[in-house]
Amino acid sequence: MVILLVATTSDPASIGPASALLAMPGWHTGPSLQDAVSFVNKEVRLIKLDNFLVKEDYLDKRWKEATGELVDEIIFLSKHVASSNRPALTVHPIGTPQIREGEVLFAGGKPGWAALPNPRIGPWLRLLRTIAESHKLTPEFEVTLEATHHGPLTNSPTMFVEIGSTEEYWRRQDAAQAIALLVWRGLGLGGGIAEGDWGRNGGSNKILFGIGGGHYAPRHMDIVIKDGVWVGHLLSGYSLLMEDPGQSKTQLNTEAVHGTWREAIIVAFEATKSAFPGGEILAHLDHKFVIQ
Repeated sequence: MVILLVATTSDPASIGPASALLAMPGWHTGPSLQDAVSFVNKEVRLIKLDNFLVKEDYLDKRWKEATGELVDEIIFLSKHVASSNRPALTVHPIGTPQIREGEVLFAGGKPGWAALPNPRIGPWLRLLRTIAESHKLTPEFEVTLEATHHGPLTNSPTMFVEIGSTEEYWRRQDAAQAIALLVWRGLGLGGGIAEGDWGRNGGSNKILFGIGGGHYAPRHMDIVIKDGVWVGHLLSGYSLLMEDPGQSKTQLNTEAVHGTWREAIIVAFEATKSAFPGGEILAHLDHKFVIQ
């Protein structure tokens, strides 16, 4: 089983950390995937693509077909875009569980789908905070979770690690070095103990499943930081699409509220449950739901 680490040359916030990581010891050239080159370090396979990552569906399946190696998890290195333009270092699960059949998908995925969340999300958020502080990136950079969003389609536990939020910050070498160090230490490539390996978890088995709130999930993140829990899917209020049936509040019940909110919760919960076998999933509700 291998860990697939994915970067793209079309994104400076992706290729920057990948280049910094490849400058560390232990790498050698690996097998190719179509025209993409890869590099090997222990069980990690770093692959350099040229396309937009959200469109690179089923890389785990394609890698197995090309090399014969089973993919245990996928980690994508990417840029983060935000209207605030605020510098940020983020981690998040992926999926589009709120999308209906026939709706246009602008950033990959498919209707009613959620990837298995990579169990490293929670531990890596805490590690990233430590690295960012020690490298004096905070408070300039915000270190944060993001809610579940976008593709690509995968069958393996998946996460995105991102640098935001403008061209200036995507190219920042200190941010790239921090992400490279996160991967280096988080995967145990330097000889230490890897962070976030659910199969070797000897501590807490509690997984936060976030429902409601904003895109950056501040209330969910408080629990993740303070209580050391694992992180499953995080469904922001905007992905809990509800259609007001026009009834009074006294008559309203969950069966009467239409929209994809119920299906999104079920799909994301089942994906979280599958990613953490034997774990105790705790739904954490933020009251900021969106009624549409």
